[in-house]
Amino acid sequence: MNTSFPVIICDDSSLARKQMARALQGWNVSITFAEHGAEALDAIHQGKGDLLFLDLNMPFMDGYQLLECIKREDLPTMVIVVSGDIQPDAYKRVKNMGALDFIKKPINANHVNDVLHQYGLASEIGEIELAEQLPTDMTSDLQGYYQELSNVAMGQAADRLARLLKVFVKQPIPRVALISANELNMILLSHSNDDNGAIVSQGFISSGIAGEVLLMFSESCIHDMAKLLKYEDAINNEAEKEILVDLANVLSGAFLNSFANQLDINFSQNAPAILSLSEAMNEDNDTQQRWDKTLSIEIGYHIEEFSIKCDLLLLFTEDSLDALNERAQYFE
Repeated sequence: MNTSFPVIICDDSSLARKQMARALQGWNVSITFAEHGAEALDAIHQGKGDLLFLDLNMPFMDGYQLLECIKREDLPTMVIVVSGDIQPDAYKRVKNMGALDFIKKPINANHVNDVLHQYGLASEIGEIELAEQLPTDMTSDLQGYYQELSNVAMGQAADRLARLLKVFVKQPIPRVALISANELNMILLSHSNDDNGAIVSQGFISSGIAGEVLLMFSESCIHDMAKLLKYEDAINNEAEKEILVDLANVLSGAFLNSFANQLDINFSQNAPAILSLSEAMNEDNDTQQRWDKTLSIEIGYHIEEFSIKCDLLLLFTEDSLDALNERAQYFE
């Protein structure tokens, strides 16, 4: 039997690593896993990565930084980016940095096969009979599932915003946690230093699952957004409301739709409601006795070259968690 082809799968999500490894079943590859760019770089130096499947948003060293190192050191590895960041600029940037191609998440095995054939890798790697077991490092806890679901949904929302404003949206690693009502209050308090800021709330519901998306904007962010949206008139209260509703429909709508599609469900969404920070905190104080712990997913979007930031906070009702967890475990 021919020597297996050395492949590195670099992604901070154990679920994403599992999905990528599953997509490579049937190919004669030996897989090395890396949780961030620094680990992948070390593996490349050891000769373990003739081909690298690379995520972009990771801690310690992200995909862009690793691509810079590979180019600077002229390392002998071919790179295929696998990311939920589907902005046109993201594709252009990684191609300019030397990546062969860009596969969007969630991973589709047929697309992976097509890419391998397109670049002549299929004949070089070779096919084998399907293995009965996946490689090691295949465990995923629920937090990992929700982080990967959020990575894909985050990319969809950022792409919508980027196309609307013709900008590049920087995307962080989603923060996934079970929080109490008091901890939610602390998150809202961290935004209370801007008295003229605003929160846009949008509720959603499906069978057995319900929750709310909170989008938190500062006053300066709203005015900068207005410039990008080419609002030429004075920014009065009505104009601010229009801007906030437009952005909510883009960000929360795209995020919720992608999140739901991945779980094979549909969310009915309420119309966005605009709250002040103090109103949101008062609303939380009124309801904090109704629940103990619930799932929160927090994402901070930042538009490159502008001082524009927007925090998205996804909250599920406590009684949604059992149904949500059952759905998430089948996301493979």
